[in-house]
Amino acid sequence: MSQQQVTAKKQQDLQNQYTSYKNTLQQLAQKIGDVEQETEEHKLVLETLEPLSGDRKCFRMINGVLVERTVKDVVPALKTNSEGLKKVLDDLLAQYKSKQDEMEKWKKKNNIQVVQQ
Repeated sequence: MSQQQVTAKKQQDLQNQYTSYKNTLQQLAQKIGDVEQETEEHKLVLETLEPLSGDRKCFRMINGVLVERTVKDVVPALKTNSEGLKKVLDDLLAQYKSKQDEMEKWKKKNNIQVVQQ
C-alpha cells in the first residue's frame, strides 16, 4: 500500500468514526426529546387530576386498552411513572454528556476540525 492509500484509509476511518459519534448523539437527543415530552404529559395530567375528588371516575390507557378507574387509583401510578421518567431522563442526559465529552477528546487526539458546509 502506498502512503497515499494509507492516508486515504485513515481519513475514511476518521470520517466514519465522526459520523458514528454524530449519529449516536442525534439518537440520544431524540430519546431525550421523547422522554421530556412524555414527562410533560404526565405533569399535565397530574395537575388536572390532583384537585379532583379521589372517588371521581377517570379513564386510563393500559397497553392499548382504555380502563375505568378512580382518581385515587390513577394518581399514585402516574406519580411513580413520572418519577421513573425523570430518572430515565437524567440517565439519558448523563449518557449524552459522556458521549459528547468522549467525542471532544477524540477530536483533540486526532486533531479533527469540523468544517461547516
